[in-house]
Amino acid sequence: MSINNRITQQQDVTQLCIQCAVLLMQYGAETTLVEQLSTRLGLALGMDSVDSSISANAIVLSTMYQNHCLTITRKNLDSSINMHMITELQHLIILAEHKMLDENDFKKRLQHLKPLHYPKPLLIFMVGLSCSCFCWLASGSVGASIITLVISAIAMFSRIALAQAKVNPIINFCITAFIATSLCGLTIHYIQIDTPSVAMASCILLLVPGFPLINAISDMFKGHVNTGVARWTVATLLTLSTCIGVVMAIGLWDLQGW
Repeated sequence: MSINNRITQQQDVTQLCIQCAVLLMQYGAETTLVEQLSTRLGLALGMDSVDSSISANAIVLSTMYQNHCLTITRKNLDSSINMHMITELQHLIILAEHKMLDENDFKKRLQHLKPLHYPKPLLIFMVGLSCSCFCWLASGSVGASIITLVISAIAMFSRIALAQAKVNPIINFCITAFIATSLCGLTIHYIQIDTPSVAMASCILLLVPGFPLINAISDMFKGHVNTGVARWTVATLLTLSTCIGVVMAIGLWDLQGW
């Protein structure tokens, strides 16, 4: 293989490795998984070694091929969590490891990957139903569970609408928490039900940043402290903004349910 062809091949493989790493980070994979999968892809496509440095907003990846080192840096932009994309990327990398895809086939398959999105009405209903189930499990009454279902669905609709309008997630969570608490508190004020406090607490459970918190703890336990702290900080800010929205609603409407 000529030097030019060797360099071109290394550039293509390095681009694919870092593109996969960025996609994995954007869609919510933990840092260790990103590091492992990008390394496995590079080795499967013929590189001698692959090293990466991952931070909260950038990825630096280097490949070594026939004593020639190539390093690429890419900025990481946050996207919504989507496990379908992570699973599909893992599947493609496994196919490359089994020599069922070369770099050209892998690139074509990668370009056609699209995140799976459930229909919005179904998503809104299922989120409302899950919050209602939590209310029931927390010994909430039937009336409280029904109110939680309706209010949580409205809150999820608001959250999706704000996200589509490109509102900052921190502001989004604050507004959504304000809407959910206000609607639930005012409804309970006019409709007397048992366990009103359970309903008010359950209607904002859709704003709990569970996935970022789990990833943050996992990253810190596995040695990626910088990324873990960054994710923990984002999750903490989202939780704080939710609390601010709840407090604003309670103060404005003088709600007593909590």
